[in-house]
Amino acid sequence: MSNKKVAVSIAALLLSAVAGSTFAAENPASFDASKCKVDYPKASLMNEEQGVTSMSFLVNPDGSVADSKLEKSSGFKGLDKAALKGLASCKFKPGTKDGAPAQTWTKVDYAWKLD
Repeated sequence: MSNKKVAVSIAALLLSAVAGSTFAAENPASFDASKCKVDYPKASLMNEEQGVTSMSFLVNPDGSVADSKLEKSSGFKGLDKAALKGLASCKFKPGTKDGAPAQTWTKVDYAWKLD
């Protein structure tokens, strides 16, 4: 396993606000993926698990995560749990409504890949 490279990427980083809250004056939260590290679970590495975890995060006006939910599984519980936990601890740039920081939902797809 030591010869394998681990590549993790965030695909379609922040897709859009959740349906029903897509006003022209609303922008979803975002974050800098290079400053937010999620560790590949050891068991998932050993089992060579890969996939994409799709999640939604409710981000507060201060950039903290108030809630998170799994939208679509990668097919592996360990990868899904690690993505949710890791990204929920990241500092987001808050979304805005009418130009002011506001609590907004945002979607993130997290791709787990072994090279």
